[in-house]
Amino acid sequence: MKKYLLYGSERYALAILRPLQDAIRRRGGEAAWFFDGPGAADLVEGERLLDVRGVRDWKPDAVLTPGNHLPHFFPGVKVEVFHGFDAGKPRHIYIRGFFDLYCTTGPRDTAQFQALADKLGHFSVAQTGWPKLDPMFKRDALREIAGPLPPVRDPPVILYHSTFSPSWSAAETLYGEVRRLSRDGRWRWIVTFHPKMPAETVARYKALQNEHLRFAEDDNILDLFPQVDMMCSDTSSALSEFLLTGKPVVTFRNRRPGPQLIDIDQVDQFEPAIARALSRPPELMQAIAEFGLAIHPDRDGRSSERVLDAIDAFIAGGGRNRRPKPANLWRKLKLRRRIGYWGPARC
Repeated sequence: MKKYLLYGSERYALAILRPLQDAIRRRGGEAAWFFDGPGAADLVEGERLLDVRGVRDWKPDAVLTPGNHLPHFFPGVKVEVFHGFDAGKPRHIYIRGFFDLYCTTGPRDTAQFQALADKLGHFSVAQTGWPKLDPMFKRDALREIAGPLPPVRDPPVILYHSTFSPSWSAAETLYGEVRRLSRDGRWRWIVTFHPKMPAETVARYKALQNEHLRFAEDDNILDLFPQVDMMCSDTSSALSEFLLTGKPVVTFRNRRPGPQLIDIDQVDQFEPAIARALSRPPELMQAIAEFGLAIHPDRDGRSSERVLDAIDAFIAGGGRNRRPKPANLWRKLKLRRRIGYWGPARC
């Protein structure tokens, strides 16, 4: 029986790693969880939580995480499955020296990580797709992905989502417009934010709730996608997830705009941009389709299985890369302090 440790530092790890847990169990394997941040309290009956000593005694074959670190002193192949798509923020294509294997989502990321793997030699790359999206591609409610979109609702429903960093977030800048547009009933709104959004901003938007605007606190933003006709955002990786549904996105001062987005840089452009998105112009819809194929071409809902296959292949090939990982002493020291473990590195 193969054993896999699912490692998280934020609650969003649950939505990313639970499809992997399901795939592990279907194969007759065993999964357990470790958290060094929020998330453990949200585990449910049947999900096993380990502490540091428990992990070392259990000796997993692999440790999988969507984060950018994991303890070098945990047994098993160290696997990065990513917490989101490349949204133009710093350090998405960035090698931190913790991982043996990177499981990439699509051709765009694969090419960049593989070039670094060829140069550095201390990690491998496998294009698998993203486990978080497996339920979305399998779910009956999103069969629209494989065919024509349903008509825009009457009234249309808009998902407003923002990242948390003040330098990237438009939540405060667009607050007045969302407040104004959510009161006349022409459009309906669902608002959701990154878990790290400042509490003051969250409180302001929660106070806007009325018959036309709902503040959603769903753990998994994918659950909201079938309920809406378009998204408004800024520089959030969630907008790439949304584009895979084939629906339009309006962004405010996006760090990496392209033809797949309606990007604006002035507040007074917000309302007309929404109207254009809801009209679904053909050139925009074609750009969205092409973008989706570049970042995540697999639509079969089997990315988790491909991740496990990639791990099996890596182990079968000897479980090593052609060069050892860097010493990484400062980062390892910080992670030991974070977890509170000062024991030996080897089991």
